Parts: sequence; C-alpha cells; structure tokens
Amino acid sequence: MPQVTIEQIGKFAGENVQLEAWIHNIRRSGKLLFPMLRDGTGFLQAVVVKGSVSEEIFTICRSLTQETSVRLSGHVRAEERAPGGHEIEIEHLELVQEVPPDDPFPISPKEHGAEFLLDHRHLWLRSKRQYAVLRIRHEIIRAIRDFLDSNSFICVDTPILTPAACEGTTTLFQVPYFEEEVAYLGQSGQLYNEATAAAFNKTYCFGPTFRAEKSKTRRHLTEFWMVEPEMAYADLDDVMALAEKMIIAVVSQVLANRSTELALLDRDVSKLQMIKKPFPRISYDEAVAILQKKGSDIEWGDDFGATDETLISEEFEGPIMVHRFPSAIKAFYMQPDSVRPELALGVDVIGPEGSGELVGGGQRIHDYDLLLEKLREHDLPRDAFEWYLDLRKYGSVPHGGFGMGIERCVAWICGLKHVRETIAFPRMLNRMRP
Repeated sequence: MPQVTIEQIGKFAGENVQLEAWIHNIRRSGKLLFPMLRDGTGFLQAVVVKGSVSEEIFTICRSLTQETSVRLSGHVRAEERAPGGHEIEIEHLELVQEVPPDDPFPISPKEHGAEFLLDHRHLWLRSKRQYAVLRIRHEIIRAIRDFLDSNSFICVDTPILTPAACEGTTTLFQVPYFEEEVAYLGQSGQLYNEATAAAFNKTYCFGPTFRAEKSKTRRHLTEFWMVEPEMAYADLDDVMALAEKMIIAVVSQVLANRSTELALLDRDVSKLQMIKKPFPRISYDEAVAILQKKGSDIEWGDDFGATDETLISEEFEGPIMVHRFPSAIKAFYMQPDSVRPELALGVDVIGPEGSGELVGGGQRIHDYDLLLEKLREHDLPRDAFEWYLDLRKYGSVPHGGFGMGIERCVAWICGLKHVRETIAFPRMLNRMRP
C-alpha cells in the first residue's frame, strides 16, 4: 500500500493508500463521519462509515479533536462535491498524538482578533488561509530564482553585518561588535552587489534585510526579505526592462502553479491575468501632476507617501513605473540625469490595487569624482566607503539594479491588506514574538 501525500492523492483514485496527517476539523452525521485532513501539502475530506470499520475505529474517529495527529489508510475515490475533487474512505486509523478535549486547540473556527492570532502565530500557520499565503510565497521566491538564474544572473550572498549604512544610519539596527566596534544589520546588499556585478556582470542577492523605521503601517515590517539584481553595462532603461520582465514572470508562474491556493484566498485572478507588458512609464513630474489633479497636497520635491502611491495606482490597471525622481530624495549613489542633473535616474514600480512600491532601483553613479562629491554632500565617512570608491577606479562602467521586497509582492499577488500575513513570523514595531 503506497504512502502518499494529499497533494498526490488524485493519482491514486481507485486505490488504497496510507496517509500521515492532522485533523483540521470534523463533521458528524449519525453513522457517517467527515474528518477534514491536512498534511502540509493540501486538504482532503475523509469519510468514516459505521459498519465498514470496526467499532473501535469508529469510536476513535467519532472523538477526534482538532489538530490531533494520525496515521491512516483507506480507499481513494473521485468525489466532485469534496474539496479538491477526491476523498478517502478510512479503513484504519492510528492516533499519533491526541489533542485532549479539555485543552482544545486554541484557534477554533470562530472569529479571532488580529492580536490573538499573532500571539498564536506558531499555530495560526496551520489554517487554510496561511497555508495558501505561504505556499504562494514559496512559489514567488522560486519564480524569482528561476527567472534570474535562467537569465544568466549569479546569486552571490552579501553580508548582513555591515560597517556602514547604505543610505544613512537613521533606520538601522546597531549591533555591538568586537573590541567596542559598532556594526549594523544590513538594510540592503546593493553596494556589495555592485562589487560582484563588476566581477560576474549579472548578479543578485536574496536574503533578510532590516529597517528600524518606527512605522505601524500595513506595508512595513522591521525584518523582511528582498531580492536585489545588479547588472554591469546597464542604464535606467535596462533596469526598468528587467523589473518588468521579472514581475510578469512571477505572476505567470503563480497563476500556472498555485490556482488552488489563490482560490482558497478568494483572489480575483482576472486582475493578475491582465499583468502584461509594457507597464506604463511616467516621470516623477507626470506623477506629481496626476496626484495634484486628484487632490493630493504633494509639492514638487516631496517623496510619495502611501496615500500618494495608492492614488497613482487607481489610474492604472497594472504596475506603474515612475522614473526620474528629484536627486534630493534619493540615495547618494544614484546617477544624475544628464539633461536635468537635479533628477536621479531612478525608478519605483508602484503595484496595482493599492499595494504600494514593489520595486525601487535605478542607475548607479559610475564616475569616481562624482561619487566622492556625493559622499561629502551626504556627510558620509569616506573611510567606510573607500572600497566602494575603488569600484570606480578599476574598470568602472554604467551599471544598475533594483530591490524587490518579497512581502509586498506576496501581499499584492495574494490580495492581502497587511504584510504581517506574508511571512511566517512577522517582526513589527511592537511585535517580536513568537
């Protein structure tokens, strides 16, 4: 008798199989019991028929409690009315660990508040909704890696502990280091990516990043994951083209492989199916004009807030690329526009449906003297960036890249309102546990 997973169950219709699972819930109807099983790969309706099993097995099944772990065997059959189109008629069941009725699983089918669920995040992960979200997250990460790897990018890990800030120290976590030195938890691998791109041409890093922003918005976490590709011999147009292709590839792969999970979330997939190139490309000047026309009090030179990003997204069906921001609101390393030096050759990709900024990036300064001037303007310590200046001394070329936060991408594709559901254990301003 084969040992199978719920994900594989459709291949075994008409056969007897063995399963290891947990009881998600159970419905009782006289001589029929309908336990809902989960095993991490999916959910499956089971049936127990009194008279078709021993009295002992029927008694055990009738008293099953939520999240009790079991080993079972039975006959698989197609059943259109069952979730997933198949069910298993249990013939034998063994308890692995029984959840006692007097100390039940704390997350019941009733409504629970957000704080309660976050306090029990280690258990909330077992729900259908979280199952769907985190499997889609896995697919997004796999799609990103598939896309970059198949387009000749090399993954090169960058350090998490850094001696200096990428964009200033105001939003960095300080960490005591040896001999009374101070290190920082990295908020981006980008500067190191520029070094690896000069060695390998096309590289990316993919890992955790940390921002000590005292923000409580639905779009912010203090610890999140980011993918950051970087390319040598690339300009702003190349960066925008890469971001566009990658986003389309990710959405396409999720639609192809995670339709079940999207359905569990009641996601309107028609909004994802329309994500095709070209994405609208508008300048910062044009974006400000749109916002002012819609009643925003933004002035030229201001950065976009969450409300501004939502207002812009309302004007378009898919992601929007806003380029050439004022240099004053961008990082020191952004290449100035040759026609209007007060503008930086940067781009933000604003997601649809109010999902906020998905991608931020652009072309980097490749001239040694200009980069040195920018370091002075931003009052950054030259000794900490001497290695970064070296990249402009030895074979410097135009280059660029971007960063995409995984959690915001997951929130958009899943149709979630808050990023706290997009990662297994969210870290926020007032939450570090569990």
